[in-house]
Amino acid sequence: MKVFVFLVALAFFIGAFFLFGYAIEAPEQWAGLMFFSGILSVVVALAIPFHLLERTD
Repeated sequence: MKVFVFLVALAFFIGAFFLFGYAIEAPEQWAGLMFFSGILSVVVALAIPFHLLERTD
């Protein structure tokens, strides 16, 4: 179970890099939203191990 939770957190973290990268090339009205989504994705990716992995076995 820990491996699955880790892979989900890793997917969020890697996805954040793509959001950061595409935010530079996105149209101006979507660039801020994509960058902010990347920040939220990093937050979720870090929150999953800190809060879920200590409770699951």
